[in-house]
Amino acid sequence: MNITIENVHIHHAETAMSRALFQALIREDDEQDADDSHRPTRIYIAGPMTGIEQLNFPAFNAEALKLRALGFDVVNPAEINPDHSMPWAQCMRRDIAELVKCDAICLLPGREQSKGATLEHHIAERLEIAVVMCGESLQGVQA
Repeated sequence: MNITIENVHIHHAETAMSRALFQALIREDDEQDADDSHRPTRIYIAGPMTGIEQLNFPAFNAEALKLRALGFDVVNPAEINPDHSMPWAQCMRRDIAELVKCDAICLLPGREQSKGATLEHHIAERLEIAVVMCGESLQGVQA
């Protein structure tokens, strides 16, 4: 089953970002199984949490909702580690274990000031996982 941008309904306000993200990340697999099954692109959300009210969960959850509406399989650290009292290192170990299974990483604004998101970004680049910026036009980004 080939998925194209024409198969997805996109709200007007998010059109440029959504179309670019969709085009950058959807993979058409020429070597699909005989049953023609298609695994959605798995995308990890990275961004700042420490020191932000509610650990920035509302921003993570809003981005996850947008990406899921586009058909992506989303890995959201706010869902992996919902307990706000867990130690940072324990959360990062769980998050990184999921990140390495992803096709792409979506970076939330402010990630530059986050040691966790910086680490996740570094790992994604070294493992050749596609890197995209959440909420921005992604013209020309290749997955």
